[in-house]
Amino acid sequence: MNTPPIPRLILAGLSGGSGKTIVSLGLTRALRNCGLRVKAFKKGPDYIDAAWLGLAAGDDAVNLDPIIIPKDLLPGLFQSSATGADIAIIEGNRGLFDGKDVSGSCSTAELARQLDTPVILVLDATKMTRTAAAVVQGCAHFEPGLRLGGVILNRTAGNRHRAILRETIETYTDVPVLGMLPKHSPNPIPERHMGLVSNREHGGCEAILERIATVIADHVDVDAVVSLAQMAAPLHTDGTPLWGDQVKTTRKPVIGVVRDAAFWFYYPENFEALRRAGAEIVSVSLLDDTPWPDIDGLYLGGGFPETHARALAENVAVRHRIRDLSAAGLPIYAECGGFMYLCRELVTHEGTFPMAGVFDLATTLCERPQGLGYNQATVITDNPFHPVGTILNGHEFHYSRCVLDPGNLTFCLHMSRGNGMLGQHDGLVVNNTFAAYTHIHALGAPHWAPAFVKAAFAYRRIKSE
Repeated sequence: MNTPPIPRLILAGLSGGSGKTIVSLGLTRALRNCGLRVKAFKKGPDYIDAAWLGLAAGDDAVNLDPIIIPKDLLPGLFQSSATGADIAIIEGNRGLFDGKDVSGSCSTAELARQLDTPVILVLDATKMTRTAAAVVQGCAHFEPGLRLGGVILNRTAGNRHRAILRETIETYTDVPVLGMLPKHSPNPIPERHMGLVSNREHGGCEAILERIATVIADHVDVDAVVSLAQMAAPLHTDGTPLWGDQVKTTRKPVIGVVRDAAFWFYYPENFEALRRAGAEIVSVSLLDDTPWPDIDGLYLGGGFPETHARALAENVAVRHRIRDLSAAGLPIYAECGGFMYLCRELVTHEGTFPMAGVFDLATTLCERPQGLGYNQATVITDNPFHPVGTILNGHEFHYSRCVLDPGNLTFCLHMSRGNGMLGQHDGLVVNNTFAAYTHIHALGAPHWAPAFVKAAFAYRRIKSE
């Protein structure tokens, strides 16, 4: 079915590092400063860029990922998330045509076609003049069905450089130049091993975003960008429902979600799935002494426990609380950084720090990635969250590795793609606690939220007996 058109566009680059994130952030904030309601999206599983985009827009950003989310759900997810917005900005990932295979499946270009969305190419013009026209022309005609609506040239050297770039692109292509940005030195947002430093770790985020927005407003034809977005046609969706029926209950089980400076890698849809399955969501922290409510389950997402290792270790009462709750059978679901916290200790360059001790093993930080990218796993062991035989499509981002004796541990997942914890295995389980390096999205694992809530109900009944 067709729905009312939502003005929208995708910003894409030729590769990582082209500047599309900075342009996406600045454009999102500049549009917001114009009084528009902006909804931001990030193509791919990236948590950090999505967090910055959400901050720029003043509303949570949504990830659109055709690998961890079924493709037939993406139009509906976009439509439901963008409803009520004046304009939607989607930041692509990697290069415009880069996908998981030689045909470019799951690329930003494919997402643009699926959402019938015009594309703006962010092109790093460093030491480039006439060649820029060849690159733009090649991108415009490389694949059928792509609507390349404009180009923003990044890192231009001066007025003469910009004049040559504009003239050559307008002479040899039909793609309009929508903006030409000067070089930024230094990068307004510092980077580290997994991309941009998170907005939770960098002071002065608002000032940074306003500074980037000013650059965009001064060097990009924002009105032309809006006009391009308004050319998007009504989006066709096949009516596939995103969610199952809402579970109604008189007394909802309470699931605590760890949300603090150390743990904040979550997809908003995972919370929505838990609520629709009948849970009440409350936030808890591992970094302070704020009393926790009475909970029936605990969701411990990813993040950067290594940057807060000392504070986590010094909060002895919370470490012991989680260890005791796990031993008592509380359903606990942990991903990546959450798994690291549940181990006996965390080893960083600053020393060895005791953690919760639910699992009798350590994790240690390494200089190089130990798992980075999409993964796939088959569930091989009974656990409260994933039925045996289920195939999980997820992703992993970690520089830590396990230091363990596999003979004393029970793995739930066998990896057909990705690294996991050890020897093609991931997903440790003890009592009702499940922990893995693998991140999942609730729309790609529709069994997960109902199973979690069912386990929380069961725990509450046992607790009350």
